[in-house]
Amino acid sequence: MRSMNEQDRAGTSTVREVAAEAAGGQRLVLVTGPSGAGRSTAIHALEDLGYEAIDNLPFSLIPRLLDGPPIARPVALGIDVRNRDFSATALIELIDRLTRLPEVALEVLYLDCRPDELVRRFGETRRRHPLTSGGIPAEGVTKEIDILGPVRARADVLIDTSDMTPHDLKAEVGRWFVQGEAARLAVSVHSFSYKRGVPRGLDMMFDCRFLSNPHWQAELRALDGRDARVADHVEADPRYSEFFCRTRDLLLMLLPAHVAEGKSHLAVGFGCTGGQHRSVAVAEKIAKALAEAGWQVSKRHRELERRAMVTPPKG
Repeated sequence: MRSMNEQDRAGTSTVREVAAEAAGGQRLVLVTGPSGAGRSTAIHALEDLGYEAIDNLPFSLIPRLLDGPPIARPVALGIDVRNRDFSATALIELIDRLTRLPEVALEVLYLDCRPDELVRRFGETRRRHPLTSGGIPAEGVTKEIDILGPVRARADVLIDTSDMTPHDLKAEVGRWFVQGEAARLAVSVHSFSYKRGVPRGLDMMFDCRFLSNPHWQAELRALDGRDARVADHVEADPRYSEFFCRTRDLLLMLLPAHVAEGKSHLAVGFGCTGGQHRSVAVAEKIAKALAEAGWQVSKRHRELERRAMVTPPKG
């Protein structure tokens, strides 16, 4: 299992893709890890990135999948203990076999997660763990982690999903496995609350707490920075215009340099006290400006997403 920085990630993926293409071959990602760690989310993320995604294909059929001419798209295969003929030994043998094929560019993605978090997830969903017959999920979690230990050690990419939301995991999968034309620099613009900590994976961060806070206006308090009235309040601060213009121009100057360095993704964060008004308003405007300049931009408002996920308890 390798530990890579951002430049190494892009370089390694590029080398593998070029090698596979030169051999007229196939890029293949095996996705595995303990049940509940997010394999299905990762598979869907890879599918969104243009991969041919297949979940729980029996081991015996995987070589047949690669016997013919290369599939037009890269392939992502989900593998876990529910596979018909699963064993850690069989999976390692399969990895060894595929690694020896010059026409296959293989990467093993292992989704890791703390045991206590896996138990909590099974408790929330009330799903039965595949290695228990209706018993305590913790027993199955412990057993599965032990079984997968040798596979974890063989992973090319390991993502710890313990503290990730599904959105976080999709973004991280995108950072590792973006391919083809999508590999041009993608920019994600985040808003967040400093009280809840800085989001993982930010490349650049700007503090918006010096701007006038709409929270202190009763008619704006319940709104967020996507509302025009909140945005107008933030932009009315005499310091806003220069801050916005300098930040926008800095990013527009730096983005081509990051492309030249081979980066495929840049995450830019804007923080304020509550993550509801100022950071959201600025992130919205910056994202719009970058998109208008021709960059591929996505937005994420972390605290607003958390509020939207809160549902009233069932009576």
